[in-house]
Amino acid sequence: MSGTEPARTPGRGATAAGVTVRVPAKVNVQLAVGAARPDGFHDLANVFLAVSLHDEVTATPAAALTVTCEGPDADKVPLDRTNLAARAAELLAARHGISPDVHLHIVKDIPVAGGMAGGSADGAGALLACDALWGLNSSRAELLEICAELGSDVPFSLVGGAALGTGRGERLTDVPVGGTFHWVFAVADGGLSTPAVYGEFDRLNDGVDVPEPAASPALLEALRTGDAGALAGALANGLQPAALSLRPSLSATLDAGLTAGALAALVSGSGPTTAFLVKDAESAESVAAALVASGTCRTARTATSPAPGATVR
Repeated sequence: MSGTEPARTPGRGATAAGVTVRVPAKVNVQLAVGAARPDGFHDLANVFLAVSLHDEVTATPAAALTVTCEGPDADKVPLDRTNLAARAAELLAARHGISPDVHLHIVKDIPVAGGMAGGSADGAGALLACDALWGLNSSRAELLEICAELGSDVPFSLVGGAALGTGRGERLTDVPVGGTFHWVFAVADGGLSTPAVYGEFDRLNDGVDVPEPAASPALLEALRTGDAGALAGALANGLQPAALSLRPSLSATLDAGLTAGALAALVSGSGPTTAFLVKDAESAESVAAALVASGTCRTARTATSPAPGATVR
């Protein structure tokens, strides 16, 4: 650090052991995808719901920026500066003219490369943890600006709840939710690359007049009223055909969940995790058990939504 670096007072939640932030996974209850833009991104109407599967990111003082990870599939998480948690620390430090000297430890519970924004969650969690550790007291607007630099899903990981993401998904509008929704998530073996899924979307839609993406009024109303049956009829994922094209075996998982009594099924985001909306907690346990027994997925997890965004513990 330079001799002119400003003194900092640790913020709320900071202790000698560091700052731990809990951050949720997400499911896209609607993902409407527009045609590829000149910059390679796609305009989206992306209705996010945060769900009660979480990662935790702990930031502690260190001599240099380091990342460690534990939990399911931790061996698949990059520990270099391509990790969004590391990039978040670097961007925040650069804005304030300080060195990103921090150890970031990630406890994974969100499926890795599973279409549930686990990497984005870690980026948002690290950003909030470092801000508290370094006593920066950044405004929510500044944190969201950094989140948008990190990736399209990162802003929602910070705010949680429910929101409509437009642009490439980073411009958020709060969406009211009138009840609790119950989910089962079937975790597949291996992952799917988000860029590869978007590339397949472009291939499948070559020469097609792709409509401008827009949020479904019926879906927004179902969320507002907490009506699981209505939400089941409105779920939609424009990336699902591309994900199924790259991973045809996911069709068997979707069928198994529906046969087991799920109200609706869809690929979560870019996949390969599949999401099943169910009527209540008892149904969630039954569908999860049936999915595991079907042999079409590695494991199945139950969760509820909405859930809070990144929160200092």
